[in-house]
Amino acid sequence: MTGVDERFAERVRGLKPTPADLPTDELRSLYDAQLGSRHADLAARWMQSRGQGFYTIGSAGHEGNAAVAAAVRPTDPALLHYRSGAFYLARAEQCGSKEGLRDILLGVAAATVEPIAGGRHKVFGRHDLAIIPQTSTIASHLPRAMGVAFSISRSAKLGVSSRWPHDAIVVASFGDASANHSTATGAINATLHASYQGLPMPLLLVCEDNGIGISVRTPEGWIRQAYGQRPGLRYFDADGTDVAAALSMAREAATFVRRNRRPAFLRLRTVRLLGHAGSDVEAAYRSPAELAADEELDPLLGTARLLLGAGHTPDEVIEWYEDKRSEVMRIAAEVAGLPQLPTAEAVAAPLRFPDPAKVSESLPRRSTGEDRLTLSQSINRALADVLASYPEAMVFGEDVGRKGGVYGVTRGLQKAFGPARVFDTLLDEQSILGLALGAGVSGLLPIPEIQYLAYLHNAEDQLRGEAASLKFFSQEQYANPMVLRIAGYGYQKGFGGHFHNDDAIGVLRDIPGIVIASPSRPDDAAAMLHTCAAAARSSGTVNVFLEPIALYHRRDLYDEGDDAWPASYPQEPVPIGSARTYGDGTGLTIVTFGNGVPMSLRVAARVPGVRVLDLRWLAPLPVDDLLREATATGKVLVVDETRRSGGVSEGVLATLIDYGYTGRLARVASYDSYVPLGAAAHHVLVSEREIETAARELLS
Repeated sequence: MTGVDERFAERVRGLKPTPADLPTDELRSLYDAQLGSRHADLAARWMQSRGQGFYTIGSAGHEGNAAVAAAVRPTDPALLHYRSGAFYLARAEQCGSKEGLRDILLGVAAATVEPIAGGRHKVFGRHDLAIIPQTSTIASHLPRAMGVAFSISRSAKLGVSSRWPHDAIVVASFGDASANHSTATGAINATLHASYQGLPMPLLLVCEDNGIGISVRTPEGWIRQAYGQRPGLRYFDADGTDVAAALSMAREAATFVRRNRRPAFLRLRTVRLLGHAGSDVEAAYRSPAELAADEELDPLLGTARLLLGAGHTPDEVIEWYEDKRSEVMRIAAEVAGLPQLPTAEAVAAPLRFPDPAKVSESLPRRSTGEDRLTLSQSINRALADVLASYPEAMVFGEDVGRKGGVYGVTRGLQKAFGPARVFDTLLDEQSILGLALGAGVSGLLPIPEIQYLAYLHNAEDQLRGEAASLKFFSQEQYANPMVLRIAGYGYQKGFGGHFHNDDAIGVLRDIPGIVIASPSRPDDAAAMLHTCAAAARSSGTVNVFLEPIALYHRRDLYDEGDDAWPASYPQEPVPIGSARTYGDGTGLTIVTFGNGVPMSLRVAARVPGVRVLDLRWLAPLPVDDLLREATATGKVLVVDETRRSGGVSEGVLATLIDYGYTGRLARVASYDSYVPLGAAAHHVLVSEREIETAARELLS
């Protein structure tokens, strides 16, 4: 037990009643949610002390957020802060569920029967409660919340069904410390940027402000200073220790958002009781007087005053508190020790790659035409096919609309399909990805573009921490399908430097469950884009589609003017994880991808006995094709235009060894360096000369 808990009855008996302008049954319902959240926090620490609980970051002091749940509809999608326990319980009660407390404690126990994450993490989420599970540690869910708000009206405009009612609003809660994170500030800015242009953005931002982030204090008045005067952002301030006042202000805020379809910011003033987590020793950085002052602001005491003012006795208020303790501890004893995930395969089950049969059934219609197309033209036509086949598909990013992309890849698509489906975004990669995340979870098919690979790195957590983890944390009840197009790799002539010739994709290969497509040939690119779109649509897959900039407009392969690189538009699909073999040489297999393909083909034309394997897919690697082609020659040269450290070749070589390949191995890879401007780039990027030298050495 804690001081907050031990002294609760004593404090209730010393309270003065406060009149409440709330029906008694509504006040009792709010108090019940608050009590459940508080005792769940206490039970989590009891479970941890017995080695049967594994999460102790609680909601104590934040229980006023039950009022936010009461102020919105149970069909309004919610993305919750990890201290929004009372909101979760109030929402469950709204929906007629009696399982809210069990849900929370099953999460604490990491039990496989927990209904959202299945024991993978303790999150607030349930599909039938319209609560999308989030890690929410640094407000990293706010870009997604922005995307969900955008998608509510966009779905109607596209004439496709949405997962949310047409007049729904989105609720996103977060802490005052996280309000300073670039992810939060960027998402809020993107919301205002869209709203400023007249786009409906029904987003209610709820900042649960307890004045401290672990041990670092938020300056007094900072949240109001930062967000209270933002043009286009209606600001509301509520006392979260007074549930009646909080409910009144939350209703006002929710009504404003719902009626005006504009964003609002609700600051919910709270306190933090019981520390940051079970392991936190607050005495190391907070004075006894400060801790005592916060205990006097306990929101449960605030609700107790209102109940006394409504005619209830102190004994009744205390009895309800103890009855809830008994209920929670009974559930805690029942769930403690329940089976946890038994194997690595069980843990990773939601991250499996899509079923090829389902993908095949969902492939878009292909346009006809025998024209020989460049890589850029082929991708353009494939995007048109996807947009024509799937009314829920949208293409968006910096410069993709009117301009048609920096390299013309999306040229003409906005004119053909309209600005609701092909549109420009603001220059913020976190917000571009967040928009895609919110659109995907709302039932749309987003095809965002990151203009250059180097620009991904400031937003990569939206892929790693949010996109790839959603299936994991929801057992595939929620998914955020997308096809993320990224222009990248090196070898641009007369232009570049690090930000336009980036070969660093290690951060992508480290993300479990995502598909990474890396086409080289024009026909492969179109077919693979069709496959990615179908995988996203049928299986909720997160696809990353890497496009080699230097090959966009290439026409020649072996000699100047031979026009050997363009290809006819494909009619056959390219399954995920299938490679492409060129030639039948018996002396050496060159394994490569991207720009390495044309370079290796030219080497193969000069060096007898060489066959070339284009991986095409970097995740999952085409293991069967790789082993077959490696075994066919007994000698393998991996040509890797990404860096030697953390590059693709490391994974290829490790795969061969893991599967028992015993032939000779070598690799050539780009230097561990950023790519400089001008001719100096040739010093650090893999060269055709290096490939040929290494090939001849292996053959000798």
